[in-house]
Amino acid sequence: MVACVSIVGQFGQNQNIMRTLQRTFIVAGLCQLLTVAIPAQDLDSIAPVVVKTVPEAGSKDVAPGIVEIRVTFSKPMTDQSWSWSTAWKDSVPESIGKPHYEADQKTCVLKVKLEANRTYGYWLNSQNFHGFRDRQNHPAIPYLFAFKTKES
Repeated sequence: MVACVSIVGQFGQNQNIMRTLQRTFIVAGLCQLLTVAIPAQDLDSIAPVVVKTVPEAGSKDVAPGIVEIRVTFSKPMTDQSWSWSTAWKDSVPESIGKPHYEADQKTCVLKVKLEANRTYGYWLNSQNFHGFRDRQNHPAIPYLFAFKTKES
């Protein structure tokens, strides 16, 4: 009787192993199918991202006064297309002129007047605004850009 229970127990374990193997093969097959069905991504087909800001995002010692804020993206952007949105009430400084792109078309520049001892914040693109776009018309991934000026 003990031998029968042992054999039944081994048979039950073997069934569990077989089910696990079957599931593994099904998942592996689906993964293989998806890698064939979905084309590989390249940099031209993905959304641009912010790669650098001046002042650096999170800075706490930015000099007040008239400065140029610079935002650099991972790829060339569409000229005359941007979205500098407020991050919270009164979070943006006074703008001086319109934004523009440098010759590389990756860096957008906005001249502003920064007051002392203030925290500023922009959404560069947001849930509602998608003006920063690359030349293939992909909107940039939204980016919260915030910094603080030092006391004068």
